[in-house]
Amino acid sequence: MNPIRIALDKATGSATLLRRATLCAVIAALAGIALLALAGWFLTAAAMAGAAGTIAVQAFNYLVPSAAIRLLAILRTVSRYGERLWSHRAALEAMGGLRASLFARLAAQDSRTALPLSSGDAAARLTGDIDALEDLVVRRPSRIAGLMAALAGVILAASGGWLSALLLAVMLAALPLLLRSLARRLTEGPAQQAADALGALRTRYVELASARAEIAAYGLGNRVMAELAPLTRRLDQARARLFIGEGVQAALLAAYSALAVMLVLLGADAAAPLVALALLASAGAVEAMAGLSRTAFRQASVDAGLARLAALDALPLEDTPAPSAATAQAIRLGGVELRPGARVAVTGRSGSGKSLLAEGLAGLRPVTADVALGGHLLAACSGTELRDQFALSPQDAPMLAGSIADNLRLARPGIDAADMADALHIACLDQRIASLPGGIDYRLGEAGGTLSGGERKRLSLARALLTGRPWLLLDEPTEGLDAATEALLISRLRIWLDRTGTGLILISHRPAPLALTDRQVPVSAIAPLPGQGLPGVASAA
Repeated sequence: MNPIRIALDKATGSATLLRRATLCAVIAALAGIALLALAGWFLTAAAMAGAAGTIAVQAFNYLVPSAAIRLLAILRTVSRYGERLWSHRAALEAMGGLRASLFARLAAQDSRTALPLSSGDAAARLTGDIDALEDLVVRRPSRIAGLMAALAGVILAASGGWLSALLLAVMLAALPLLLRSLARRLTEGPAQQAADALGALRTRYVELASARAEIAAYGLGNRVMAELAPLTRRLDQARARLFIGEGVQAALLAAYSALAVMLVLLGADAAAPLVALALLASAGAVEAMAGLSRTAFRQASVDAGLARLAALDALPLEDTPAPSAATAQAIRLGGVELRPGARVAVTGRSGSGKSLLAEGLAGLRPVTADVALGGHLLAACSGTELRDQFALSPQDAPMLAGSIADNLRLARPGIDAADMADALHIACLDQRIASLPGGIDYRLGEAGGTLSGGERKRLSLARALLTGRPWLLLDEPTEGLDAATEALLISRLRIWLDRTGTGLILISHRPAPLALTDRQVPVSAIAPLPGQGLPGVASAA
């Protein structure tokens, strides 16, 4: 399916706006052609009347043509304004709808089987590729306008003689084929290279930007810039080739226009004013068709991006039900059965697969170990079933770039201020939040902003508590806390677990949190499935 058609279908009313823009573009193009033609006739006729003497000048009616010229100039200006207004509005609405639709498709995918997209690649698709598509949507009305202007140019060229009109028609008919051939030869390769280079640069930049604090702390700025330099140079070189190709196209198009006007002149057999009309109309028709050249150039520049957008749009979009108050299911970790409400610590050395196991239970990655939920291996459970059962507070707590309340509301719909205050109290974060400007409405920057690592983990814990899921997955919940705060957090968390009956699967290298659990299960005791590796993923542990 045409990606532009996909984009327009995402926003109600965008197609109507684009039709208005197209109508304005056609009016502007026709007014421009008529303005050139009439100006050519008027100037030539006025000059001939002046050369003929006073009587001819007095007989020459200059009022009507000059008024028509002014009217056409006003009409062209107003129509161009309408074209830009409606085409840009249509593009903005369509791209907003397209971004939302593609993000919804990405969010609806089961993390265990989703496309292996890095955050940088996803960002590149949802920003750069869509920006390029937006440019095509804005330029779309000019294509129809160019064809209409070409037809008008041929009709007006007939005033100079039928041969002039025929020669111009042949030249205009051949122009799109020439432009497509030029675009393919001059821009297709560099456009693909530029798209690949931009995607690689964005991906690496996003990856490095997430570690900007460490880069600054260790003085690695120069090393990072040196690493990005080849990617930047590769992009610059590809873009330079694109611009050279655009310049060559512009030069060839100017030569083509001169050739078309010359042929029209050679085929003309009418009076001089009509020949002038035909010549300027021909030049205007070729210039109007030049819009196809610019569109062809842009199209070659974004073909790779459109293919990436089409891959996202092809992802299945199923209704993802909101997490429900599901009945707690029993869990089996290898040979260990855990009834609903059980509290267990998964132990093992660093890198043995504990965090991978927790992420697998939460549905974030495949689990290749002998782990079951409700009697079914995790691989047989849907992402919805896992989301309904588990709330994860991971070791690396991701934060939304928004307010603290925004981050907490991610847990589930219908959370009120009282719920959030209770969760923050249990997480020993209520006093810290109260001290911030705006309190719970304080806006966090990227990656948690001014919150420390321990505070981000506690905010993540508060969010997990608010989900109301039957099982709580905590990965190093007290890492980065002092002993007093750790003891208070464990005490409040124990009271909450007792009150709600929530089950707990804990991962911690610190001894204090282990007091929350009744038993320990070594991760090494959870055997991999036949033909598989260690828990989580075969090679990651």
